[in-house]
Amino acid sequence: MSHCRKSATLTYWLYCNNATRLCPRATKAGSSARKPRNAAYTGTVPWLHRSGASMVFASAYPLSRTDRMKTASKHHASAFRRSRCAHAVLLALGGMSLSVDAQTMQRVEITGSSIKRIEGEAALPVEIIKREDIDKSGVTTAAELLQKISSNVGGLTDGASVSDVMGGQRGFNGANLRGLGVSSTLVLLNGRRMANFASPGDNSGVDLNNIPAGAIQRVEVLKDGASAIYGTDAMGGVINFITRKDYQGGDVSVYALKTGEGGGGKTTASLAGGYGDLSTDRFNVFGALDVQKSERLASSERKFMQEYSLPDRLSPQLSSTTFPANVDLTAAQLALLNKSSYLKGSGPGGTWVPSPGRRVNFGKASCVDGSPNVVRPLGPGGTEGCSFNYMGDSEVYPKSNKMSFIGRATFQLAESHQLFAELLLSKADTDYAASPATSGSINGTTSGIYLPADLQAKTGIVTPINFRFRLTDAGRRTSEVTSKASRLVLGATGRMGSWEYDTAYNHSENKATDLDIDGWVSHSKLLAGIAKGLYNPFVPATDDAGRKFMNSIKIDGAARISKGISDSIDGKLTRALMPMAGGDLMLALGAELRREKTEFASTDALRTNDVQGDRASSDALLADASNSRNIAGFYTELSAPFTKEWEAQFAIRHDRYKGVHDPLTGITTPELKTTNPKIAVSYRPSKELLGRASYGTGFRAPSIGELFLPVRSGTTASFVKDPVSGEIAQFDLDRYGNPLLKPEKSKQFSAGLVIQPNKNWNGSLDYWIIHKTDIISEIGEQTVFDNPIYYNDPNIVVRDSDGAVSYLQFKKENRGKLNTSGLDIAINWQGDTGSWGRFSASLSGTLITEYKFQSDPNSPMTNGLGVFRDDKAVQRWRHKLNVDWTQGPVNLSLGNTFLSSYRDQNIPGLADQGWNDRDVKAYSLWDLTGSYAFTKSLKLRAGVINLFDTAPPFTNQSRYFEVTWDPTYGDPRGRSMFANLQYKF
Repeated sequence: MSHCRKSATLTYWLYCNNATRLCPRATKAGSSARKPRNAAYTGTVPWLHRSGASMVFASAYPLSRTDRMKTASKHHASAFRRSRCAHAVLLALGGMSLSVDAQTMQRVEITGSSIKRIEGEAALPVEIIKREDIDKSGVTTAAELLQKISSNVGGLTDGASVSDVMGGQRGFNGANLRGLGVSSTLVLLNGRRMANFASPGDNSGVDLNNIPAGAIQRVEVLKDGASAIYGTDAMGGVINFITRKDYQGGDVSVYALKTGEGGGGKTTASLAGGYGDLSTDRFNVFGALDVQKSERLASSERKFMQEYSLPDRLSPQLSSTTFPANVDLTAAQLALLNKSSYLKGSGPGGTWVPSPGRRVNFGKASCVDGSPNVVRPLGPGGTEGCSFNYMGDSEVYPKSNKMSFIGRATFQLAESHQLFAELLLSKADTDYAASPATSGSINGTTSGIYLPADLQAKTGIVTPINFRFRLTDAGRRTSEVTSKASRLVLGATGRMGSWEYDTAYNHSENKATDLDIDGWVSHSKLLAGIAKGLYNPFVPATDDAGRKFMNSIKIDGAARISKGISDSIDGKLTRALMPMAGGDLMLALGAELRREKTEFASTDALRTNDVQGDRASSDALLADASNSRNIAGFYTELSAPFTKEWEAQFAIRHDRYKGVHDPLTGITTPELKTTNPKIAVSYRPSKELLGRASYGTGFRAPSIGELFLPVRSGTTASFVKDPVSGEIAQFDLDRYGNPLLKPEKSKQFSAGLVIQPNKNWNGSLDYWIIHKTDIISEIGEQTVFDNPIYYNDPNIVVRDSDGAVSYLQFKKENRGKLNTSGLDIAINWQGDTGSWGRFSASLSGTLITEYKFQSDPNSPMTNGLGVFRDDKAVQRWRHKLNVDWTQGPVNLSLGNTFLSSYRDQNIPGLADQGWNDRDVKAYSLWDLTGSYAFTKSLKLRAGVINLFDTAPPFTNQSRYFEVTWDPTYGDPRGRSMFANLQYKF
């Protein structure tokens, strides 16, 4: 037997000889131990043929002379020769058809287990996406790639991030498996954790911008809870981005994408190289650099956004803050106005007949279609005021610059011991340009503001007035979000006697800075200037005096700076305990000690709480904060092949979370303890059929940010109607943490079948069900204004003396339950190679059968399936379809991403007639890509993304800033063309 190639990954290699009958399964995803089985392949493969006489396995580290002698006494010598395995076999789930190379044994790592296994053989559903599949799709970031996965529901993207509805987490891209929440999806890099996005808010998770996309070799998606293996925050599943580790040579790649209508383009470049052979040089070093630049995209650059026309379809969702200002008159003031000579209203003789309310705009004549302001009776400006069309020329896709580097060094110290070091450095700069800031509702009595003298004389109104306006003269609100990540992993792997070990120290950091660049002014100076007559917001500007005034009160350097640090030491031991009828009983023991620390600071400019549009309504100051906690986890796993047909996995993990002490409040949260089991079984009655099932529990401790969230100010994500005042608006909102939060808990079950009727076809069907309790979230704004018990609660809705909403106060709470279930379906076909080439096809889809949740612990379960509810639409059916053709150096791939139709949000009063009681159309995108290999080293790939230029479907959702479409799944770029040149050396 030739020497096995040594690696930092302890993986068994297995050999087939005279394959004539079915092998027992080798190992499965979701386990920690490895077993003697046979295979030489990459991919998700549930079973293989083997020799009826003998089968042997070899460690990734060479056997000692004594070991070889012992092995020789048990097996025929011929078993040590590399021979041809009979056939490639069935993909377990969602993977693509993969070839078997019997002459080259390849290492395989499986996500979801601590026991090394042959890839596939799974009692748990693992979807594998290879580098080739990523290239074919034309995507260049981790977030774009996950949008193609049918189990990712409501993930955070750059488009959704523009809305800043996550509570101060602009720039955050996150994964959301099964729609359980970003905080319940664990994202790993090479099997180990990264620090979460540092800026505190509604979600806790890894920022996908920090994943080194150019270095990804494959992605493994475990679509089942894995708290018993990885820890408590893996309730929804695990996504493991795996990069190259032992690489020799180099490659260069350049990529450019342009959109058909302009804007939203992208260019990328990556360079990777490795040197050293572990078997001869005793070391290997590898590094990869990836640089990406994306252009901004404005709503004015897309025809579909103009056709969807916010003023004509969803006029109630226009903004009430305009320039010139909208003035809310008292009854007495309206009577005086109609007795004056300033009659420019829409009533008889120019009288003012505002409806609803008494809102007027003295510059109404300037509010015409084609300008940002319009007059719409159903709009918040009503019949005599103006409404602002913020979708007229807003930014829907931000400008960004991203750069990442990952490097790894591996050293072979001895035949059975390796040391390795891995370094990640990443930076993402994203610019956000929104419409000009708003003034909020200004009370003339408390601020001492009257109409300018000339308007007083014309209107007869000489008393203080209430009004609101948009700071157009200050320009667009511009912010820059910088997310920096670093991770250093120092580890060792090897074998000591019959035990194999894998241990590492992991130091990971994320630093997020949200900087106000332009368009932000002093709140106090603004009010003082209006009161003194230095600025007139009530009539259209006739010169640049207003702009000069705004420039004089601008605030620079207002920023939030957040930092998250994670330090951990982990280790695991694996060994065979005893032989069983189907193979060895394997054991894994592991432990992890982790310390999490968060730091939050604001600059002096922000701490003054004087930035208009970026201040707390409650006047609570932004105090610097620093919190930390220690976490200890211990787990064990057994993989037991009772027979050649039956195998079981048993895993259990115990975690302890120390209490978090907050020095600002003096509060210390209680210590949390949890023990979570996992049981999985698989049954293979024949080579054509595999059955599998699993059950486990989950637990997610509240994040530090959820416990002690620094006060965050903003507006409600959705437009809502206040039943008391009748006003429809996005109200000012202050958010708080809650140290009394309980942990989230879950139970999950899955069962499925994998079939392979012949060598060309295979497929799988898995049913899953998840019940989640004590969900951590804020109360929804729609829930507040649907229930008198909430909108009449002064601790939630703070009102002015006249009963109008001043601002809202939300805090994190345990808000009830979530139940969801569904079916994952995968079908793969690979034709035989002929003179016409080779065709293949694959379908991976998810059919959700239930999605119910509580928005309040005292309310009944609400159906969220096939309808837009709360913060997302959960489509019943999603799929990814691929058809490929290969002929020599040419490859063509046709792909389809499909999301089924659903019931729109349809909130009464938030849409014009004909656009409220409706369904959202299905969304189907077709991509066509192709490649040509000039040589083994040079390849050109090009393609068209969104071949038919399909626009995101219209929706009346009011949750996200980009109304008229949904940015959580819609791509506003339209048809895009890309080219990618790759050279290997």
